[in-house]
Amino acid sequence: MSQGPEMEIVHLLRAVAVELGLHSARFAQLHGMHTTDVRALIALLDAARAGEEMTAGRLGSALGLNSAGTTALLDRLERGGHVRRTRGRDDRRRVVVEVDERAVELGQAFFGPLIARTVELLRGYDEGERAAIRGFLTGVRDAAAGTG
Repeated sequence: MSQGPEMEIVHLLRAVAVELGLHSARFAQLHGMHTTDVRALIALLDAARAGEEMTAGRLGSALGLNSAGTTALLDRLERGGHVRRTRGRDDRRRVVVEVDERAVELGQAFFGPLIARTVELLRGYDEGERAAIRGFLTGVRDAAAGTG
């Protein structure tokens, strides 16, 4: 494979992914969590941001966990006060999982400075550049997920 300027960006993206993973692992360790717990909280927050309810089954699928693993994960997060199980908005028979506000506050305290620095960096780009960055990152995400 060619070692052109594109590969420099690929290697930089890999380095960013590693650093973000280490940052998440530090958060997990600081709060007595597994890295999968952090991934679960992110998936739950993303679903809430999209206005979608997250069931245990859907969360397990998103994380690549079987039913027993998902139950253990949710029990751990619930015991830690990070999530709660509630009834669905439209279908009260459905059990959905939501992130507790205390977990949101922990996340904001730890990840807030990184998020603020990222937003500050993005403000240095014009809308066309931000659209290019958004398109690139979306494409990489989709390729990694096997959908692009």
